Amino acid sequence: MSDPSRPVHARMADRFRGFLPVVVDVETGGFDAEHDALLEIAAVPLSMDADGYLQLQPTVSTHVEPFPGANLDPRSLEITGIDPDNPLRGALAERQALDHIFKAVREAVGAAGCQRAILVGHNAAFDLGFLNQAVRRCAHKRNPFHPFSCFDTVSFGGLAYGQTVLSKAVLAAGLAFDSREAHSAVYDAERTAELFCSVVNRWRQLELLEQIQLGLDAA
Repeated sequence: MSDPSRPVHARMADRFRGFLPVVVDVETGGFDAEHDALLEIAAVPLSMDADGYLQLQPTVSTHVEPFPGANLDPRSLEITGIDPDNPLRGALAERQALDHIFKAVREAVGAAGCQRAILVGHNAAFDLGFLNQAVRRCAHKRNPFHPFSCFDTVSFGGLAYGQTVLSKAVLAAGLAFDSREAHSAVYDAERTAELFCSVVNRWRQLELLEQIQLGLDAA
């Protein structure tokens, strides 16, 4: 039998101390969260199956209208391919965009039996910085994310696969990455989510094998 004192982690609420990992990617008008525009945001909540493996849940996303006086760096727009003036973007004002994302995240947190969301991102400080700055601008009172803790797949990818660039880490994990689709918040968030799940699930496999070995040794 396996050691009953060892954690099983078959419930999401137990796996990360009551936090639900939610993968977030933002596209912006530059690198300065205080002055540059938030233009697109995507979030991918994660769930856990009965064996303790992480899975992607449906992505929630929206385009965002630049806040009044926001800076838009032409170099950033060239990389993302975003035209902030395109009416077909269907962009929401920042407050509405946050409401849209946060509602889905709060529902996922509740469904998982967790207490709060924790942001997962590739260079997570960047995404969390823009998210927090938008929350401050809007004086939003119902932010479901932890304000400073996060999981960064740069570190996860470096640890598990020796790669820190998103595309290279995803490919090293045996997953697909299309560079033509990169710099879309939805595409990057979903690839980041796959990478995060790959690393955590790889660890879960090792954990289960260890439990089996402990059971054999105790038999």
